[in-house]
Amino acid sequence: MPMGIFRVCLVVITAIVNHPLLFPKENGTVPENTEEIIQKMKEREEILRLEKLRLEQEIAGQEAAQKALEKAAKVVEDVKEEKVQWDMWTALSMVIFLLIELWRQDFQEGNWQDTGADEDDVAVLGKAFKGVAFPDKAILASFYEKRILGTTGDMARMREMVEGFADDLLEALRSVCNRDADMEVEDCMGVGSMYENWRVRKPFVCDLIVPFAPPEPYCFRSQIWCSGDSFPPDEQGYGTIKVCRAGEDETGCICDKTKLGEDMLCLLHSQGNNIRLSSEMEDLLCFKNTQYLDADQVMKWFQIAVTKAWNKISHKYEFDLSFSLLDSPGALKIKFRSGKSIAFNLTPVVQYENSDVYFISHFPRNCLAADLPSSTHWFLTFAVYERRFIQMISKMLPANACHVSCLQILSFLHGKQCSLTGPSGLTNYHLKTVLLHLLQTRPSQDWAPEKLEARLQDMLKFLEKCLHEKKLYHFFIGNEKVPAELGFPIVFQRAEPLNLFRPFVLHRDVYRKTIDTFHEMLRNTSALINEYMVHVPHVHTNGIQKESV
Repeated sequence: MPMGIFRVCLVVITAIVNHPLLFPKENGTVPENTEEIIQKMKEREEILRLEKLRLEQEIAGQEAAQKALEKAAKVVEDVKEEKVQWDMWTALSMVIFLLIELWRQDFQEGNWQDTGADEDDVAVLGKAFKGVAFPDKAILASFYEKRILGTTGDMARMREMVEGFADDLLEALRSVCNRDADMEVEDCMGVGSMYENWRVRKPFVCDLIVPFAPPEPYCFRSQIWCSGDSFPPDEQGYGTIKVCRAGEDETGCICDKTKLGEDMLCLLHSQGNNIRLSSEMEDLLCFKNTQYLDADQVMKWFQIAVTKAWNKISHKYEFDLSFSLLDSPGALKIKFRSGKSIAFNLTPVVQYENSDVYFISHFPRNCLAADLPSSTHWFLTFAVYERRFIQMISKMLPANACHVSCLQILSFLHGKQCSLTGPSGLTNYHLKTVLLHLLQTRPSQDWAPEKLEARLQDMLKFLEKCLHEKKLYHFFIGNEKVPAELGFPIVFQRAEPLNLFRPFVLHRDVYRKTIDTFHEMLRNTSALINEYMVHVPHVHTNGIQKESV
């Protein structure tokens, strides 16, 4: 555009300079052909005017093109800005979505106990079970009265007999042990379904735990997975037990904190006593060349001690005593001459500090349980607190509350289904855990006896939700709502929640089998119950509607 203007100016200046009237000759006269010259000048002016118009049009075209380019550039820039804004909003939306998803998962983990179901809500079933029939109140009440209620008296008589014999056996065990070298055995305690009054399937088995302690001057120092030290995921719920001398700190001997003279030597850590120390630790049932208590060594010692104790008192009884299961070292069986038998478990445990939490040497195994990390890792059992919690809650519920009935019926159904289709990853302990959570979240009036059907459906609904999510959290570990009256150790309340269904993530075949067994049990519920009861008038079934999970 500047070049075009310059060209116009140059033409105008040249025309003016060369105009004959601008610089006339001094003594000249106007030529005769003036009109011809004027005519040529007009023609010249016309040519210049046209050239000027052409240049102006050219300049206008260039300006228009420039404006078009600027407009196009602005449009491109706006598009880029919109794209950047869109990308920013997309990223922001993704971040918000992820935060909402994380919050939802955290909310479910912190509030998974809240079922939010009304009494009339029915259980949520799997997609393949739209028309599952569920027994009504009349059928359930009749079934419970005729099939389950009659076993309560049998359990009470068996508990009394087993506890009396176990006390006598442990007293004899103390007498045959060397009090200066062997472990000190305390009184046994009953735990589990037999002592919580919900065992239904025979044979009845009493579970007794026997705390023991090392002889003086030794003591136990325990370390649990949630004490601050890092434990791998497969060791959550476990701990180790170190055998130490009284006065010895956790890191070593008292010589570590006492200045010895140059001519003094620690007898424990002297070179000549290393062999004696190793032998001494093995005598204290520790793992080879360590100070950690070995569960296998403990069970061997306990079996030998029980055998000696029985040999001492066997003449007093008219039955035989033997170890019944190879994979359960504490499983004992009383065999009467009539052919009848009574089974019970007598398992040594170590107390955790001054609480009623115990390290248990061997735990009942199932197809879902993983192998122990090592024989120096002990599983923690909260059975005493579980029994105490059920007893405490039962006092707050209406008379003849249905909480125990729900657990008994569900345990019966699951056990019966497993006898038909084989074992699954679910255990009675999982079923009890479901009940404990519902007892904590449901109002006490919801457990009235007439609400048996609704509460049983709640348990099934809650259990299926946990199976679907592969999450069933331990009732005590990580639960800050545990009543203070129980005196439960705060260290476990502040720990991360322990997922009892974590093995389902690792064993997909077991998980598939468990889901199939659960759904099969739901489908066979009415048949399983009707098989064990007489006809009840006015029987009807309520269809449990399917709800997408």
